[in-house]
Order: sequence, then structure tokens, then C-alpha cells
Amino acid sequence: MALFSKKNSTAQSGRPDFDILPEHVGIIMDGNGRWAKKRGLPRSAGHKAGAEVFRNISKECGRLGIKHATFYAFSTENWRRPKEEVDALMRLFKEYLLEAKADIAAAENNKLRFIGEREGISDELLRLMDEAEEDTKNNTGCEIMLAVNYGGRQEIVSAVNKLLREGKTQITEQDISDNIYTVPECDLIIRPSGEERLSNFLLWQAAYSEFVFSDVLWPDFTQEEYEKCLEEFQGRDRRFGGR
Repeated sequence: MALFSKKNSTAQSGRPDFDILPEHVGIIMDGNGRWAKKRGLPRSAGHKAGAEVFRNISKECGRLGIKHATFYAFSTENWRRPKEEVDALMRLFKEYLLEAKADIAAAENNKLRFIGEREGISDELLRLMDEAEEDTKNNTGCEIMLAVNYGGRQEIVSAVNKLLREGKTQITEQDISDNIYTVPECDLIIRPSGEERLSNFLLWQAAYSEFVFSDVLWPDFTQEEYEKCLEEFQGRDRRFGGR
């Protein structure tokens, strides 16, 4: 069962301090396309604006002392989108990776990891992903996990197949928890954009997650909006089925 981080440092002027924080936050970065459409812009402009929000919120995770944060960047289903949009996303991802190592390392000494299937991702991007992980692996801040070519069902299937290859014939819940991509529990899942569903994100980890949904589109998701979500989590009575 996941424990909670406790933030003991003094809050900055005008900003909330938290007695209880989630150890692991999952964020579904949703609404980029709608944000661009409302402004008469191409969808790629929404993704670019959303990438900047990711930078800001990932830094905030480190500042607050959150241990793990998983951001849903690109799902296994996203390959079905128009090729032009997928290509734009991959270009943006490359730009981010070229800048990410210094940016992530400077941001509260955070560590960068990528979760998901590697098949289908270009060799160049895979190399950049590996370099970013290697260069930040000894950092001690928040573990920032970017879910790229990720699907929650596939994650569970991959864990089971790995166990079968190892000769396991009786598979337990603990076995699967030990072989998924992230820490086994996700305390809080946040989804902006007004949608209220998981969309194949962290299905195993979400068994006892708290959910906070926001009507704000991801490119408009500010640090203050994030703090509102954390304040709502702090007020939840988590019982884990015990009463």
C-alpha cells in the first residue's frame, strides 16, 4: 500500500503548504487538440503549448517533494491519429529530448524515465530516451515518468508474459506488481479537459487511486490548478476498502 509524502518545508509566500501529498501522481495530459481548435490553430500548436505545461508541472512535482509522477504523453492508440499529427508529436518529442536532460536535472534534481513499448519508436528517439535516462539515473529528486507508446492493458500483458518466460506457473498479484513499469500504487490520478475516464492509463496502479477531474484544458493547466488538485487529494478520506 502506498504511503503519503509529507511536506514539512515552509510554503512560499501566498502558496499553499501540504501536510499530506501523494507519493505517486499520474496525470493524463488531455485537451491539446481542443485548445488549438478553439484558437483556430493547428493541433500541433496545442501539443507544443502542452509540452511547456508538462515542463512546469514536472518541475513543481520536484519542488513539492513528490516521489513519482507519471505523465501520459502518447498512448498505443494514438498511432491511429492522422500521420501529420503523429509526425508533429514525434518532432516535438525529439525537441524536448534534446533539451530535457539539462532541464530535468536542473529542476529539483529530478530523474527522467520512459515507460511503454519501444516498438514503433524511431531509433533516433530511442537513443535520446536512453541517453536522458542514463544522464539522470543518479538524481534523487522526483522520478518523472513519461508514458510513450503506452497502454495499461499492454503493461499488464507484458508483465504476465515476462513471468511466464521466467517459468512462473502460478502468478500472484505481487508478481505483477513487481513487474509493471512503475511503482505498484498510484495515489492520485489527475485528468484535465473535462473528460472523466482512464483511457487505458495505469490500470493496475489505479486500484485505489483517488481521481480529480478538471475542466481546464491541459495547455491552460497552471501551477495553481495543480495545487487545487493536491488540496482536494489532501481532503480525501482514503479507506482502501477497510471500512
